[in-house]
Amino acid sequence: MALGEKFGKFFGMIDNQSEEDEDFQYEDQKYSQGSSNEKVVSIDGKRHAVAEKKIALFEPRVYSDVKSIATRLLNNQAVVINFQRMDEQQSKRIVDFLTGTVFAINGEIQRIGDRIFLCTPAGFVVEGNVTAEFAETDFN
Repeated sequence: MALGEKFGKFFGMIDNQSEEDEDFQYEDQKYSQGSSNEKVVSIDGKRHAVAEKKIALFEPRVYSDVKSIATRLLNNQAVVINFQRMDEQQSKRIVDFLTGTVFAINGEIQRIGDRIFLCTPAGFVVEGNVTAEFAETDFN
């Protein structure tokens, strides 16, 4: 742009509207070219990353089964143990072991039926009292 044109624009003798339009068109092209390289990420993929809470069911037959039960508790899983097929002495030993495990992880152990126990790690909430409901109901 020549010096004479600059003075003409300054004093309003030359119309500068056409050059301003060119400047805006140039800026629009810059922004539209930059946006073509953007990547789109799906939000739906994050839904699958949510960890599931699981409850494991066990029916131990020997004392050595307590190791796999305790491992589940340490992995933040609730466990239901049915001692129907185990002698009473062995089941008492397993309950003692699991009581210590549950204490160590700030969990809870509850009797939920005849020779059936529920062990939960910290963070699980158990509502209700199944044993009291069985005592109130007459199944005879």
